[in-house]
Amino acid sequence: MKKVKLGSSDLQVSAVCLGTMTWGEQNTEAEAHEQIDYALDQDINFIDTAEMYSVPPREETYGLTETYIGNWLAKNKARREDIVLASKIGGFGVPWVRDSAGIDGAAIKKAVDGSLKRLQTDYLDLYQLHWPNRPAPKFSNHWPGTYKHSDIDAEQERDQHLDILSALGECQKAGKIRECGVSNDTPWGVNLYLQLAEKHDLPKMVSVQNEFSLLQLTDAPHLMETCVLSDVAYLPWSPLAGGALSGKYRNGAKPEGCRWTMQQRNGIFRDTSQSHEAIEAYYQVASAHDLSLAELSLAWVYQFDGVTSTIIGATSMDNLKENIGAYSKVLDATVLAEVDSVMRRYPVPF
Repeated sequence: MKKVKLGSSDLQVSAVCLGTMTWGEQNTEAEAHEQIDYALDQDINFIDTAEMYSVPPREETYGLTETYIGNWLAKNKARREDIVLASKIGGFGVPWVRDSAGIDGAAIKKAVDGSLKRLQTDYLDLYQLHWPNRPAPKFSNHWPGTYKHSDIDAEQERDQHLDILSALGECQKAGKIRECGVSNDTPWGVNLYLQLAEKHDLPKMVSVQNEFSLLQLTDAPHLMETCVLSDVAYLPWSPLAGGALSGKYRNGAKPEGCRWTMQQRNGIFRDTSQSHEAIEAYYQVASAHDLSLAELSLAWVYQFDGVTSTIIGATSMDNLKENIGAYSKVLDATVLAEVDSVMRRYPVPF
């Protein structure tokens, strides 16, 4: 498994990152530990989690994913240095997490300590902001007119960003976090953090974690340009579009226990007629080249220029093995041209 530099940091991470958000809802602790063991055996050293997990988020499962990981670390203390461990602080809109409050310096200090306790570790290699305080074009909010950029107070945003960076700097000096990053953010948000970090000698955001897949292309090319030219790692999440690009929902199927049959905080926003048409078209391309739909979809993201490490998740070991195995699939020019043809027909399917 190829190791890559995480942005401007000194961290070396595997090109595939093990995502964990199903642990505690769709996966048991034993299954979570089995996934960690298998991923490490495949030379994956990057694990991503969040205080809010598992997903779909519920008060009863808040922090449970971190707890599962912490219990594994407690049993495998000698392997902590083999892992680049990332977590995230949640923001506005989750009532049981700091009363739905947004992210500020005080919240970061409290959340970092909470994550460290659950994870049973002294430090986090990467600490991320799960989503911005301001409205941002993520979670299907990328359609024109969803909200007004002119409603955002830029000066207030600068003050908030500076407060957040200052707190991250204190956590870094205390040895609680090594690096920091953002998630579900935009070129403007990333650049503001970079400008403030340089101006005030505060930690630089070394990564951004956003949704990116054959069904969600809004970060290409603008955010990817920012990342590549500013030495910020780009970490795609949901490269299978919430499981849709596994093919499990083809022909109207809704398998029991899958994401589209569960209550979702932001709704089942990927379930559109255009999405299903695009999925079927990509399925035909994959089949013509002796690939599964998941292999095609993941290989395309894995080899996309500007991607640093792709966050995958799985609810079964078979899923996990296929998702990791897709890293060895190389799409040739013919396959890429056929993918491009479908993409041009369905550039924004949801």
